[in-house]
Amino acid sequence: MSATAKKTKRTASRASRRQQLIDATMKCIARKGMSSTTLGDVAREAGLSQGIVNLHFESKENLLNETLRNIADDYKTQFNRALDKSGPDAANKLHALMELDLRPSILDRQKLAVWFAFWGEVKSRPRYREICKKSDEYYDEVVCTLCEEIIAAGHYKDVSPLAVATALTSMTNGLWLSYLISPKRFDRQIASNAVAEYLHSIFPKHFPL
Repeated sequence: MSATAKKTKRTASRASRRQQLIDATMKCIARKGMSSTTLGDVAREAGLSQGIVNLHFESKENLLNETLRNIADDYKTQFNRALDKSGPDAANKLHALMELDLRPSILDRQKLAVWFAFWGEVKSRPRYREICKKSDEYYDEVVCTLCEEIIAAGHYKDVSPLAVATALTSMTNGLWLSYLISPKRFDRQIASNAVAEYLHSIFPKHFPL
């Protein structure tokens, strides 16, 4: 094996081990909460020694920062993929993004429990706030731009793209929280219908029922 191949293998192995620890951290936070999760818990969940955790992340804070960034990056990847697959039309793109937020890959109790746990800490943790803000600003900018394009294409009067984008984000967050609290009562189709009805009320030409 060449030196380059060996280096690539070591890098891949390191990335795989870090992801293993991040996945274990998510499971621990979802089960025990953020403040009660220790590096020892993460090590046991991953089936590794605490020394390995320290080697890769050095501290609980570093591990939590990387876990939050991992969740944000995963969502951004799925978000961009949904945009790319939806075609050039702004209404189709907006519909794809709203549907994305109700897919099982996003509407996952473990992911949501961890995401809301971090949200609960953003006021006192500048690093968490920075990561969440960057993620939210990217999402909001894309959705707002799509709303602007729909408003222009449909000649909708007295419709604020920022207001619509804000309402959609609030609706999504509320649906996520509802699913997290009462997963057995949550109905994805009803949730999807609620979003569709809102879009129809604002953009009836582009979102017929």
